[in-house]
Amino acid sequence: MTGRQLARVSAIKYRETLWSELYPGNQHTVQCFQPAVLATESSLELDHSQRKRTVWRMDGGAGTDDHLKWLLARGYQVIAKGLSHFRAAKLAQQAKRWDAYDDWWLAEVSPPIDYGRSIRVFVRRRLKDDKWRHSYYLSTLQLPSKGYFLDFYHRRGGAEVEQFRQDKSGLNLATRRKQSFTGQLGYILLTDLAHNLLADFHHKALVGSRFENYGLKRIVRDLLNMPGRLILENNHLKRVELLTLMKNSQDLIICLEKYISAE
Repeated sequence: MTGRQLARVSAIKYRETLWSELYPGNQHTVQCFQPAVLATESSLELDHSQRKRTVWRMDGGAGTDDHLKWLLARGYQVIAKGLSHFRAAKLAQQAKRWDAYDDWWLAEVSPPIDYGRSIRVFVRRRLKDDKWRHSYYLSTLQLPSKGYFLDFYHRRGGAEVEQFRQDKSGLNLATRRKQSFTGQLGYILLTDLAHNLLADFHHKALVGSRFENYGLKRIVRDLLNMPGRLILENNHLKRVELLTLMKNSQDLIICLEKYISAE
């Protein structure tokens, strides 16, 4: 959004949006983080035993000491990048052994502060423009090696970006802007509703079909954009009749009938 920020929590495996909130453009990631965590807890109804099995992977923008201590106090596991490059450089001075991985090195050091729980801290360094660049990472997970730890951290992003891209291209999220802040928020909530309805349709009707790999845009453009009739009986959808025979019509009818029976 121009001049605004959209924060979102997604269940990537199920293609669902759990929570969205609109913020002013000057809102920093650290101010959006705790509301997102609490909204996730509410959506998934996570009790303490479930939080102990839940891992939050965090970029540097959210990896503040206060956020880490808050998450750990709530029982979560974390794998996070620290916020401060100055601290990373100081921690690098404590390193006693560096292990090489491609064009960067990794060392384990003592935690810079007491986080209230046992936590491992790693410093990464790489040579850029003839200078050492440092970053540091924290984890409560017991992983077999330092290299495995950083690989696990890098598995985090990417998929959630696809969620945004699908909504922008398939539901015109980026092009339909409202001057009113509350109007834009309402539009986002309607987009989330449409997104989740299509996710449910994909899960119940398209999985196992030739359309299983279709993203949201192709579902809207190529599958659901066919003229037809919905046959209702006693306010329940009983049958779908397509008025135009197209290449994918027969396969689509099978998927729609599967979806109707699932309902």
